[in-house]
Amino acid sequence: MSEQGERVLARVVAAQAAAAASVPWLEAARSDRVVDRAELAASVARWRAHGVTGQRVGLLTTDPVAFGTLFVSLISAGATVVPLDPNAPTEAVLAMVATSRCTLAVTTLDDPPVGALPVLHVDPVSWTPDGVPVHLPRPSETATEGGCVLFSSGSTGPRKAIRLGEAQLLHVARAVAQAYQLGPADRGFNSLPLTHVNGEVVGLLAPLVSGGTVVLDDRFHRTGFWDVVAQRAATWVNAVPSIITILAQEPPGPTAPSAPSSVRFVRSASAPLSEAVLARFEQRYGVPVIESYGMTEAGSQITANPLGDRRPGTVGIPVDVELRVVGDGEAALPPGDVGRVEIRGAGVIRQYENGVGAERFRAGGWLDTGDLGAVDHDGFLTLAGREGDVINRGGEKIFPREVEDVLLAHRAVADAVVVGRDDEVLGQVPVAYVVPAPDAPDDLEEQLTARCLAALPRAHRPVAYVVLDAVPVGPTGKPVRRLVADLDRESLTAGGGRR
Repeated sequence: MSEQGERVLARVVAAQAAAAASVPWLEAARSDRVVDRAELAASVARWRAHGVTGQRVGLLTTDPVAFGTLFVSLISAGATVVPLDPNAPTEAVLAMVATSRCTLAVTTLDDPPVGALPVLHVDPVSWTPDGVPVHLPRPSETATEGGCVLFSSGSTGPRKAIRLGEAQLLHVARAVAQAYQLGPADRGFNSLPLTHVNGEVVGLLAPLVSGGTVVLDDRFHRTGFWDVVAQRAATWVNAVPSIITILAQEPPGPTAPSAPSSVRFVRSASAPLSEAVLARFEQRYGVPVIESYGMTEAGSQITANPLGDRRPGTVGIPVDVELRVVGDGEAALPPGDVGRVEIRGAGVIRQYENGVGAERFRAGGWLDTGDLGAVDHDGFLTLAGREGDVINRGGEKIFPREVEDVLLAHRAVADAVVVGRDDEVLGQVPVAYVVPAPDAPDDLEEQLTARCLAALPRAHRPVAYVVLDAVPVGPTGKPVRRLVADLDRESLTAGGGRR
């Protein structure tokens, strides 16, 4: 039997329960709820006995500790888990249920929006199955391992269903733990959504395989954030650029919040982080930010900055994955040249569910990420943006990120997204959508115009600035650029202004 067929995650859980039964794995940030290794192993045994092996299980709960326990328990018992977002519209949940071919819903909710799908309710305290086993389809004879079905972010187009087997999930989790030197003494803090690969692999599985603990919050709470991190003695924080940007805006002072000395780094993922914001955060709190890069198709992490050799502005070096930058004809480009980023490795998928997206897969197991970037002589990757986001102004290609970094360097800018606007003469021109900081001056547009005049070539300067209250983002905090482009088209009709 292959390693996958032996339920590799169940073996990890069992081994840890035998060696460190009372060591916490999960802790709730705002209650005294704790799940140790022994409790997790007992949960795995209950679900295996409940007959979920080979089933596709939609998991729906608002409790992050319940989610973490059930996610790992079900996969360890041989199920394929489909995390469902309880905050998503019913239509979106039903679409995910249909696309992922769920056979059962496991939930702590009284009335889950899963249509006619069989439902198995879970006790909200013990998270044990409530009632007798439901009638389920006979599992496929080829269902030899657990796993999960996730969906691409949809930030640039339709969402694709992605199945990750438990061996893939564990491969990446171990790589994450090794990259950040996580061990039994480490205590992570995660307020990111667990229905996405970052929260699942980095937030849940990396602490599990390293023997450490993770503190789970239901969402990011700006007020009192560092107080909770300090109370829980966290040694690292799993974050995204939007969280880092918000925290960096906190003014210093005698009564201002500060980062506890226990925190040795903050991990940034899911979207590019402005160098100016990174510097502002580190100056404000004295805690290093470790930039990384990943995607669902790779089981989360692809690259990360080494702890001892960070290079701001880059997303680091490959971590247990092969990476190349190619141009036309799939030829590898020399260091410094921008091209398409392609990856392959044990954590990278070979196909999407239902056979869609075949054009992304190359010979030899390479996956076209859809991202553009350049690798330097030392192997550090700098991302330029998504291939579909490049603005073509009269034949000159403009990467939105280089303009956004100039805007975000202004302390009065809380967020910024640059998109292309159709132009009859030039094809496209760049337009900047800006979220001002609370103390932004009245002449912010004039100041930004002057800044771009000094820092950018003429063709790269925005032709217009539109003020937003907030940039549209997905559940992980990543800007949904196509929605910003939709706003721009609407602004031409409505006359622009605040939205």
